[in-house]
Amino acid sequence: MPILIETFESQILKDNPLLDSPVRTIPVYLPEEAAANPQKRYPLLFAFPSFTGTGLSFLNYDFYRPNLPQMLDQLIASHKMMPCVCVMIDSMTSLGGNQYVDSKAVGSWASHIVRELIPWAEERLPVLRGREHRGAFGTSSGGYGSMQMGMNHAEHFAAFASHAGDCAFEYCYLPDIPQAVGAFRSIGSLKNWFDTWRHHNQLPGYLFPLLNVVALSAFYSPNPASEYGFDLPFDQRTGAFLKPVFERWLEHDPVRMVESRSEALKRMRLIYIDAGEHDEYNLQQGAYLLHCKLEDLHLEHRFELCPGGHRGIGYRFAESLPLLSKALQ
Repeated sequence: MPILIETFESQILKDNPLLDSPVRTIPVYLPEEAAANPQKRYPLLFAFPSFTGTGLSFLNYDFYRPNLPQMLDQLIASHKMMPCVCVMIDSMTSLGGNQYVDSKAVGSWASHIVRELIPWAEERLPVLRGREHRGAFGTSSGGYGSMQMGMNHAEHFAAFASHAGDCAFEYCYLPDIPQAVGAFRSIGSLKNWFDTWRHHNQLPGYLFPLLNVVALSAFYSPNPASEYGFDLPFDQRTGAFLKPVFERWLEHDPVRMVESRSEALKRMRLIYIDAGEHDEYNLQQGAYLLHCKLEDLHLEHRFELCPGGHRGIGYRFAESLPLLSKALQ
């Protein structure tokens, strides 16, 4: 299980609005055989972390299942998967995570991936060059990021797998907004939020919907004219729902993007969509709606609802990674 821990200094993320460090820590998985075959080149996979996670999170020990490098080793050793190189993106921001789109309130994260990390990987790592050998995968926000790569950056990616990726925003995000309003009322203002939320030894559960909604607002509804660079989907004084703001969020919803991105999706060698049957964020509903849209457009894809909920859905990588590696050969 050869793992490189690389340091990458991004020029695109320098001077980002959040003042997050442009220096990123990126774990890279190399197949065991790479050391004995230095001239051989492999397909390139990008692992997109979920919200509150980052590249190093893929290395975490889990009693119940292997971490990502261990799973890759097992799949390759059992001949279920072709050897690949895997780059685990360092996507952490001071908002708690990433949605992998360019935002004037956060930074040009999609551009960082396609304009910096891809050329860096092709220059430094033993990978096959060209989009036809490049794929993306992840869970939750990471699954959403992988869908963004397929829909908006098909010139760079030829396949993607989304496990419980954010979609059908009315189902997955709307339920958080009333809870975020209640948490916001207890905090009092965005200034108080940014001044205090990281001071908790453990973030109280009632604050997580606000953490989520603030981050999503920064990615989906940036507004340079507002005090903190984005618009919330509710009125800060009354808590009233602001439909025009949420409609800006919907422009980023994969379910609504499918038709306008159909030509890009036709170029995919693999589209893989799944979610747990009992997903706590209703993402099984979004996955099914996305499946129906793809079906209506006669776009070839793999779809499955699987046992379980949202947490721990990463075990499904054992299903998608062999298909990704085969599609990218």
